[in-house]
Amino acid sequence: MIAIYETAKRDLSYNATRFLQMVSDQGGLVTARQLLWSDTPSDGFTTLWERHRLDITVEDHVLRSEFASLFSDADREQALARLEAYGWRPRPGMGYEIR
Repeated sequence: MIAIYETAKRDLSYNATRFLQMVSDQGGLVTARQLLWSDTPSDGFTTLWERHRLDITVEDHVLRSEFASLFSDADREQALARLEAYGWRPRPGMGYEIR
């Protein structure tokens, strides 16, 4: 989760302070699930979409094989649905867990 923050800051000059605070206060997994299951995408998600960087969203990371043990099938379905609604396509070689 910190890597997501750092990548957004480095690549986009986007300082997601609310996201970083959530991770610091609640931990990465709780924050990921809270953002994933919110009724609407977070401001951070929208900002990353506007900047054509859905690859660094929490939702994208939920689908990555390296994090498969942390998330349920329902979590992955939720992430995929949100990403697809915003025009996301899987990046080759990223090792996604999409069923």
